[in-house]
Amino acid sequence: MWEVVDLIPTKEEWNKALCERHGEDVQKKFSSATVAVCGLGGLGSNIAISLARAGIGKLILIDFDRVDITNLQRQQYKADQIGKYKTQALSENLKEIAPYVEHTTHTVRVTEINATELLKDADIICEAFDNAECKAVLTNTVLETMPDKYLVAASGMAGMDSANTIQTRRVAKRFYICGDGVSDVEESGSLVASRVILCAAHQAHTVLRILTEQFET
Repeated sequence: MWEVVDLIPTKEEWNKALCERHGEDVQKKFSSATVAVCGLGGLGSNIAISLARAGIGKLILIDFDRVDITNLQRQQYKADQIGKYKTQALSENLKEIAPYVEHTTHTVRVTEINATELLKDADIICEAFDNAECKAVLTNTVLETMPDKYLVAASGMAGMDSANTIQTRRVAKRFYICGDGVSDVEESGSLVASRVILCAAHQAHTVLRILTEQFET
């Protein structure tokens, strides 16, 4: 008879491994940070998982949509999660990947009215919407009413153009944009997993650089 062994590391083992990889000082900055991810699609689901793997202390996950079969091509969900709210599905996956990262979920659409309350505890906000209007609402609201927070947004990750055109730009003291700034899904007609994930990695890495005070010039 096979013996069932719990292979999940303890929290102490988990933190020790992160400190060995990042260094104690850097990991302390990651562990004490709260990052909001607005939109949990191709960008947001990948941003959240990258940050969880890095040991970010708390994630605020916001999306109103459900997992669809068309999402599986580039988003961090599984076939048996089709139909679930993305907040629920991503929460399940994060618990498997990084069990000691705290996260809260909000299954709502971000608006000018609720944004301040939803994002009040975040040190850094990641804009990860695929809708231009939603992007504009969040960006304008954060820049106009939350000047103390960092905003890491995305613009242009669609199509089959070179991966080398995906870049990170610092457009204001606390405002960053990742992407090529050109490609639009409505014009290119496609969202390819590798390019979307690459842009998401830029956003996640920008968050980590901000937390370690390594700012783009």
